[in-house]
Amino acid sequence: MTRSIAHRPASLVVASLLVLLAGITLASEAHAATWQGIEPFKTRRPDVLQILGTPISETADGVLRFGVSGGSVQVSFVDQKFVTAKKLRPELAGTVLQIVLQHEHSSETAESMKLLKDKDFVRDEVRNIAIFLNPKDGVVYTFIDGLLKTTRYTFADSQLGRARR
Repeated sequence: MTRSIAHRPASLVVASLLVLLAGITLASEAHAATWQGIEPFKTRRPDVLQILGTPISETADGVLRFGVSGGSVQVSFVDQKFVTAKKLRPELAGTVLQIVLQHEHSSETAESMKLLKDKDFVRDEVRNIAIFLNPKDGVVYTFIDGLLKTTRYTFADSQLGRARR
């Protein structure tokens, strides 16, 4: 015969709720912002190629460049040197480090993207360049003369801490 929660001892109900809360907390581990399903410290090169197709170029250090609607995107990967320098877990080598979108004709502004009042973003300005950084999500927007020029998706601050050995 099953008992309703009202008939169970209070300590059992509290313990059950704590286990549930712990599960929710663990399930919501930090993730960087994603673009087209590509996520820093998670997605690997073959997955990038499957998602974006054939790159239009590749640098000597393995950065892939793709043509996309509205501009181009560059995807760089974690290499062994970065793993060693940042004291990361070795299995992170080969995962995406950063995604950089170059917006060729964007009409987006910091105002239109509602970044001026967004407390998650740190703002820095030098002359005609404004940078909005969200370290929690690993997103950086760069505006030149008020218009969006680049969007960078990289690892979140909390992800870097968890990625260390």
